[in-house]
Amino acid sequence: MNAQMEILLQIQDLKGQRKELGEGETARQVQEEQFNLDIETALAELDDRIEALETELDPTVRTRYDRLAKAMSRPVVPAINGTCYGCFVSVATAVASDPRERNRLRTCDHCGRFLYFVS
Repeated sequence: MNAQMEILLQIQDLKGQRKELGEGETARQVQEEQFNLDIETALAELDDRIEALETELDPTVRTRYDRLAKAMSRPVVPAINGTCYGCFVSVATAVASDPRERNRLRTCDHCGRFLYFVS
């Protein structure tokens, strides 16, 4: 897998964890009481880690990711059996079947999301 894609997946995962941690007063209370977790400290640590990973991205990739993240909840999606799981449109066969193309940083021609390929 492309190194930039690995970073994008980590960022998306950390942002999902941040969203879950910050949502709902009841969930926050459970996290704080049951797990002795300081939510504000945990959110700050997640923000720091996300920022550190974002600095590792190429500037053009980061700009595109930021733009997609504002418009979509999941800017990085799998392509399974030649189908983008963001918009469910088929990916070009030449891209989906060529291992060299699958290892490059790819985006969906239809929705623009970053794609990682799953056989």
